[in-house]
Amino acid sequence: MTPKQKRFLGVCLFFIPLGLGIFFLLSALRNNIVYFISPSELYEQKITNQKLRLGGLVKSDSIFKEGTLIRFDITDGEKSITVKYDGLLPDLFKENQGVIVEGVYNNIMFKAESLLAKHDENYIPREITNSLKDQGLWKGKDQNE
Repeated sequence: MTPKQKRFLGVCLFFIPLGLGIFFLLSALRNNIVYFISPSELYEQKITNQKLRLGGLVKSDSIFKEGTLIRFDITDGEKSITVKYDGLLPDLFKENQGVIVEGVYNNIMFKAESLLAKHDENYIPREITNSLKDQGLWKGKDQNE
């Protein structure tokens, strides 16, 4: 085997396992990605049976409780999505409050596995802030201030 062939074999033995390792790493990470989306974007993109984070405001007069099962609507001012959640609610969960739910949408209802409520008057995710500003519904302070 000539030195040129040995170099080529060495380069191949280095880059093939490296490429395979990167491929498997990226494919494993792709399965764990959870996208953040607003109700309007969910209606437009029609993403179903995929794990998502849905964010917005809890719509007024939409909260219905039966034991630990709760049903409510999340809105971004334009569209609303009904959310079903079974579990304990955070103390700060209430109407017209910022909320993020993580779960799956099935064309009828968003089934949430976890629920995060706004924890103080300064917190709201940037995506929700931008969505509300675009619609002229933003009433809070600017996050850049």
